[in-house]
Amino acid sequence: MTTVRIGYEGSLRTSCEHTRSGAIIRTDAPVDNRGLGQGFSPTDLVATALGACMITVMGIKAEDKGWSLVDVSCEVVKVMEESPRRIGGIELLITMPAKLEVNQREILERVARTCPVARSLSNELEQVVQFRYDG
Repeated sequence: MTTVRIGYEGSLRTSCEHTRSGAIIRTDAPVDNRGLGQGFSPTDLVATALGACMITVMGIKAEDKGWSLVDVSCEVVKVMEESPRRIGGIELLITMPAKLEVNQREILERVARTCPVARSLSNELEQVVQFRYDG
């Protein structure tokens, strides 16, 4: 079964439909590569997928353990390289609840760093993941 259908809308933009839910994401080429930058670029989605995957798998582990994982957030920085044009690195700052105990933190950090997207990306792509415990 098809997971996503992607159509080209012209002007370096696509419309991506998740076939099961009907959810749509539109992409636009970035301004540094002939686009208008009016939406996620395809490489933005790769970087976003890494952060979202890390938070998702931590949520799954927390639910399995009966831990509260409310108010987790992630800031993502994508670092592009020019020759050849590719994502050279993704930097993530994941903010977690301060109330988590040391063993919970270790488990959740390990789960995040080994999420499916992290394991699927090239070893040439540097993944810098930092955790901050607030609140």
